[in-house]
Amino acid sequence: MQVAVVTFDGFNELDSFIASALINRCRKDGLEAFITTPTPVVASMNGVEVTGQRPMEFVREADVVLIGSGVKARDVVADDRLISMLQLDPSRQLIGSQCSGALVMARLGLLGSMPACTDIKSRPFVEAAGVTVLDAPFHAAGNIATAGGCLASQYLAAWVISRTLGDDAVRDVLGYVAPVGESQETVERALRAVHAGEAALR
Repeated sequence: MQVAVVTFDGFNELDSFIASALINRCRKDGLEAFITTPTPVVASMNGVEVTGQRPMEFVREADVVLIGSGVKARDVVADDRLISMLQLDPSRQLIGSQCSGALVMARLGLLGSMPACTDIKSRPFVEAAGVTVLDAPFHAAGNIATAGGCLASQYLAAWVISRTLGDDAVRDVLGYVAPVGESQETVERALRAVHAGEAALR
């Protein structure tokens, strides 16, 4: 199973790197994430240059697509060429967004009438797009998920791992990377956020 972590110029390092790093701890189980970019090299909001591992066309074949955030999100949604590259299919793909990535989800028509999570700065722009924003770090319905707040990227990764490999895999991954002495608390909080966000399915 392959995961495209969509990473635009001006990206937030926490969003793209945390999600991809956590998911890649499941490589042995066949789940692998790739930084996916529209150009060979993109620069983060802090000037960190990263070479993409996969071109944007990879989103069409990926099993999971996570749309990261960044300081140029509004430029992205205004760019018809970039948006046209994101040919996604929620009937067969898990699709999630982080913070301002919700703007891209809304532009693609993936949210419909469902509410979304995003960060504080992006909230007014997401609401202006006609989306109800929740005061929550994570929400999922079916194959669509949104996360709000940089460190909620762990919840987005946990959702992907849970949906593809199960909760035990989430416990293994987050239990290892959690701060020493806070392993159980970290795992339980993440699973609680993921399953509370999916409550609408039940």
